[in-house]
This record gives sequence, structure tokens and C-alpha cells, in this order.
Amino acid sequence: MTSAELPAPYGEGTAPTPASPVGAPAAAKPTGKVRIHHLQQAKDQGTRFAMLTAYDQYAAQVFDEAGIDVLLVGDSAANNVLGHATTLPITLDEMILFSRAVSRAATRALVVADLPFGSYEVSPAQAVESSVRLLKEGLVHAVKMEGGADYADTVRALVRAGIPVMAHIGFTPQSEHALGGYRVQGRGDASQRVVDDAVALADAGAFCVLMEMVPAETADAVEAAVRVPTIGIGAGSGTTGQVLVWQDMAGLRGGRQARFVKQYADLRTVLADAAKAYADDVRAGTFPGPGHAF
Repeated sequence: MTSAELPAPYGEGTAPTPASPVGAPAAAKPTGKVRIHHLQQAKDQGTRFAMLTAYDQYAAQVFDEAGIDVLLVGDSAANNVLGHATTLPITLDEMILFSRAVSRAATRALVVADLPFGSYEVSPAQAVESSVRLLKEGLVHAVKMEGGADYADTVRALVRAGIPVMAHIGFTPQSEHALGGYRVQGRGDASQRVVDDAVALADAGAFCVLMEMVPAETADAVEAAVRVPTIGIGAGSGTTGQVLVWQDMAGLRGGRQARFVKQYADLRTVLADAAKAYADDVRAGTFPGPGHAF
């Protein structure tokens, strides 16, 4: 499914779209600003929405124009932009910088920024202070916070401050050392813990629950247990929305891909070919040519 299948009231205007390829009637393509209540409409009406990460203005512009509904300024910028091995080293100041670039470029999508490791764990007050900076300086519309039911009070504090919160449960990359590495969460008896976390965070006021690397049946149980929409990454097809890291989705990152990634392009090869052609032209003296000089 695509963002074109969101309910017709989604946004301020609509444009016709072709019938859905899976046989379900397609809703009109939304053109107005995406708000958190529009994501709730998708959950209520049984439709889906699409989410991608973005860290710079050009990616944000392209995805916004393509109809991606939610842009996540992820702390995954740490290992997808800054070259770190994990998400842990990225700072709040760095997140604000990336957030501002994306927020300035996006005109339709809802922009959500991660609270990075170390910016919210000390207390709800610290979380509010960090989130206020992301909204005021980073210009985002909402924050995403990793953690289970233990962070329900933090969610309540953020919501009281007028800050929309997307919860993130299941595998939480900021806790990879405590979890023993990149491992699927919520298998077997641990499934109920994931459901309980989701319910507690939704009851605390989170407008959405993102689940990472959990079995599809666990994600389905969460989707059924909470009133708010859910988003999956490696969580099966039963969630209201789906998210991928854009460099994975577009084939920019090399190496082994996670099982849950579907690669829609091969930008790494496209860019490598372009760079090689440019270098060949420079070495051959064919660039710049007469048309590239003043």
C-alpha cells in the first residue's frame, strides 16, 4: 500500500489516484499538511501510511514530494551519516542540526526527531528540556523516544508540555549493549511484555507506537491492543505504517542488509558510475568542455 491510500480527509486537498493494485478501493491522494490526527484516521479507517528517515534537505524534499507521510530524523544518522558504529554517540546538538535541515525542506510530511541517547533518561524534566529544543531549534513536529512501560511517566510529562510523542519499543538500538546486540525482541513468552509496554505508553499519551524487530504475531497483538496507530520496521505487515532507513531502501548503503529491508533502487551503483565517469572525463580533459566555461 502507499500514502495514496490514506483516507480522503487526510490533508487539506485531494487529487485522484488510480485503483489500488491489491483490489481495495484507493482513496484520493492527500495534498495538505500531515498531522498526528491524520495518522489516527489511518488506523481508524484501516488504511496505511509510509515513513522514511531523512537527514538532509534534498532527501527530505524528494520524499516529501513523493508523498511520504512521515519523515523521521533518526538518531540512525549516527551510523548512516556520521560514520559511527552505533547510534549511541550522536548528540542532541547534532540531532537539532539534522532536524532543522529536514524541517525546512518538508512542506507536507510530519517531521519526527529521535531523542538521542543521554538526552532523556535522567528524568522527565530532562526529556522535556531536550524535546523543547528539538521543537524550537530543530523545528520538528514531534519526538520519538525509545523505552518501554518504565518511561510512561516521561511520556506523560512530554504530553503535558504539549509535545507529541512517538513511542519506540521492541528492539531499541540505544539499548543494544543491554540487549546483547541486534536481536529480535518479543518472541515466545516475551511477546506479552511488548504488548504491555505498548499499552502503557499509549495510555500515557503517545500518539503512535513504533515496533522494531519483533515477530509479526507480536506486532499484530500490539496493533489490536492499542487504540493509536502502530509503525513497523521488521515487524510484519499488520501495522498501520511502515518505516525504513532511506539509505537501505534506496540501496545507497553497501554490505549485508537486514532481512526486513526491501531495496527499491541501487543508488550506490548509480553514484559510483557517475563518479567514475566524471573522473574519466577530468583525466581525459573532456570536462569542462566549451559549454561549461564562461
